[in-house]
Amino acid sequence: MFMSRDPIAHSVPQAPFSSLLSGLEAAGEETRLRILCLLEQAELTVSELVAILGQSQPRVSRHLKLLVEAGLAVRQREGAWAFFRLADSGGDLARDLVRRLDPADPVLAADRVRLDVAREARRRQAAAYFAEQATDWDRIRALHASEERVEAALLALIGDKPFRSLLDLGTGTGRMLELLAPRAVRAVGVDQSAAMLALARSRFDQAGLRNVQLRQGDVYAPPVERDGYDLIVIHQVLHFLDDPARALNEAARALAPSGRLVVVDFDAHTQEFLRTDFAHRRLGFPLAEIEGFLTEAGLVAARSKRVAPAPGESGKLTVALWLAEDPRVISDGFQKADTEFA
Repeated sequence: MFMSRDPIAHSVPQAPFSSLLSGLEAAGEETRLRILCLLEQAELTVSELVAILGQSQPRVSRHLKLLVEAGLAVRQREGAWAFFRLADSGGDLARDLVRRLDPADPVLAADRVRLDVAREARRRQAAAYFAEQATDWDRIRALHASEERVEAALLALIGDKPFRSLLDLGTGTGRMLELLAPRAVRAVGVDQSAAMLALARSRFDQAGLRNVQLRQGDVYAPPVERDGYDLIVIHQVLHFLDDPARALNEAARALAPSGRLVVVDFDAHTQEFLRTDFAHRRLGFPLAEIEGFLTEAGLVAARSKRVAPAPGESGKLTVALWLAEDPRVISDGFQKADTEFA
């Protein structure tokens, strides 16, 4: 049996001969290689690629179809639109090929200029939508402890423990991903609103985050793999739901063994106008209620914390944070650990 003597070879992702050949054949064409370079930088729609490449929609769609079939790219439906990005696994070949290209090449440089134009169009569209919603956003933010203090509490709760894969359920404008994705190898945000995803995508374009994927979907049936994420965040989402326990159960399915789930929401309150004015289903949650939901989902409710309004902010709402852990460990497969409540 052949054994490689090259220690570096063991760190290179392996692929079947036929898959590698198919990927090379798909990438080995000028337009498709340009598309791979663009997808390495951003998720893009067909219409955006048409504008950047200066080619017809049918031709661009045909190239994308070949890249998807070869496993180099994936197509993600988002309402009436479809976004394309490099594949997680098969995309390794595409990323390697892109890194070998000279970024100063005139064709690639011109493509990047047109990509910047497409990103600016996204930014303007997102800014217009946000301007329409700004009054409601400002009113909500003014109701609770400052976001700076809540985010500081969140970072302290997560601590320095590393995580490679991050999932933000109900990502909204993507603030949690902007805050945490730089610490992850891969980050995914899920939201039901195409408008919110557009805002998030514009935010990531400006932040230069390339490791983030956005997917349109329901928190009750998130379009993500099972056992796939080291850290999952559900930030200010549960109070909109009629069945928070079900959402936490679905989130628990996506946790990798020893993964962690963080919930941020309002502590129990009595502000009834939030039901009528902002469609809140629940007026916050007592700490014990969410801890019970987490336990029912098979997780270990490790810690919880309240962030109360600062002195001089009387009448504002308290924000609560919960951290739970998946009790499984990896030892010859998934096994249950003997874990007790912290």
